[in-house]
Amino acid sequence: MQILFGCLCLSDPIYSVPMLHQLSIQNYATVDHLEIEFQKGMSVITGETGAGKSIMLGALGLTLGDRADKSVVRSGANKTDICAEFDTSRITEANEWLQSHDLESDDAALCILRRVVNADGRSKGYINGSAVTMANLKELGEMLLDIHSQHEHQSLLQKSTHQKLLDEYSVNKKLRDKLSSTFKQWQQNSRELEELSNQSEEYSAQTQLLAYQLSELDELNLGEDEVSTLEKEFKNLNSADETLTGVSTALAMCQENEEQSVLSLVHSSLNALREIPNKNERIASIVSLLESSEIQLSEAVSDLRSFQDEFEANPERLEQVNARLSALHTIARKHKVTPTKLVKVIDDLRQQLSRFQNSDEEMEKLAANDKLLREQFVTIAKEVSGQRSKGAKKLAKQINSQLQNLGMPHASIEVSLTPRESEDPNMGGLESTEFLVSTNPGQAAKPLIKIASGGELSRISLAIQVITAQTSQIPSLVFDEVDVGIGGGVAKVVGELLRKLGEKTQILCVTHQAQVAGQGHQHFFVSKNSNKKATLTQIEQLGKDAIVKEIARMLGGDNFSEESLAHAEQMVASN
Repeated sequence: MQILFGCLCLSDPIYSVPMLHQLSIQNYATVDHLEIEFQKGMSVITGETGAGKSIMLGALGLTLGDRADKSVVRSGANKTDICAEFDTSRITEANEWLQSHDLESDDAALCILRRVVNADGRSKGYINGSAVTMANLKELGEMLLDIHSQHEHQSLLQKSTHQKLLDEYSVNKKLRDKLSSTFKQWQQNSRELEELSNQSEEYSAQTQLLAYQLSELDELNLGEDEVSTLEKEFKNLNSADETLTGVSTALAMCQENEEQSVLSLVHSSLNALREIPNKNERIASIVSLLESSEIQLSEAVSDLRSFQDEFEANPERLEQVNARLSALHTIARKHKVTPTKLVKVIDDLRQQLSRFQNSDEEMEKLAANDKLLREQFVTIAKEVSGQRSKGAKKLAKQINSQLQNLGMPHASIEVSLTPRESEDPNMGGLESTEFLVSTNPGQAAKPLIKIASGGELSRISLAIQVITAQTSQIPSLVFDEVDVGIGGGVAKVVGELLRKLGEKTQILCVTHQAQVAGQGHQHFFVSKNSNKKATLTQIEQLGKDAIVKEIARMLGGDNFSEESLAHAEQMVASN
């Protein structure tokens, strides 16, 4: 399928960087092939009911680790293949995660999430080309993009997100980092202390065993390279008879007093050549070589006689060496090493024994450090709690102000801080955070997840995101039909808020409201084409004239009037 792109260009420097660059969809639902390039600011997605506007969001959800089955594969295709390309150059948390999981790409600013679903329902996930689990996709995806739809895939339903948003809004970043690093140090120290404490009961028996093993090895009084030296000596002693026989035979063949000895034959050859009259250069050269050979043979005979006189077979020494090597091999087998590794075994045993013998001292140090780190953590956590307490009231006030503008005059948000009951260390500090909401007068505030209306939840999420956008680290937000059930006036406010949010964060918005669509920096139109063989979804980025016609269609239907066109042109022109 061919995608058409308009000529919309943004030059306003205050707009956000486009974190989601491109989405590629193949054989998903009613999509044959789709490639969508996104820009910064607010992108709106419109189309007639049933055209497939939410297909793009469903595809995005799969790259973020959503569950999938074979029903997502387009009829007649072997597999669904979806890729989402993100710019992570400004997302420190995501880059640290990629580095810690050894999943960085060659381009440090690029991150590609991919999901493949086969026709038999089997699914695979990839990050920068490496196979990963769905949990990996979900964990990284939450750092890159947040989808707000009717009760689906909303991080705002998670209490951990509430604390993160509040902390980013109200707690000094250096203080947050200090709390996190102190907690990690404390945890590491606690693990070491617990491990040492659990092992302390075993140390007594271990110490006795190590002491016995070292005593046994020390009795051997093993020297450096002794094994290699002994093995070499053993080979020499074991072959003493063969050595002496060989030396005697060589001397017999080389000695000068033998008539047919090598040395006498060389001497005779020299005499014969020397008597040749008028020797040419070649004969002279041969004489020179034989003279050199005679000298070397004489030296060799002298060395052989000396070796024969000095060398003797020593059966007693052979027995001693054999017994020593046998003892070394026996103890090496007990330690499951070769004899040459016994010196290292001794060093390792000494180190282990020293550590066990000093475990009490080490436990005292770890216990003292545990107390110090606990005190430091509590001190920092109390400072964080103070900033949270002030920030919670301010944040709730600003969110409630936005709710009034979004047509929810009776809705009220509370940012609840609840002290943790457990004394165990928690990276979150001394309290947990939760956004509670009441949508009607006199109604008790309840957790967001218990709100019945998806439309209300979407608007509440929008209000929260607008306020926290300047401090939130999530670079891309997707809103799926946040304008459900609202009138034109409120829809205009929603559109304005989304556009404002787009100045700090990349926004993708699926909408049925012309007042919202008119606020977009980019506009994508989704349509569905059917023939006898198949029904396919396609998407087109609209230019300004096409945007005006689409807004007019949303205002007055397919048979829009000149009045609708004029109204639509005014809505688009106001941007």
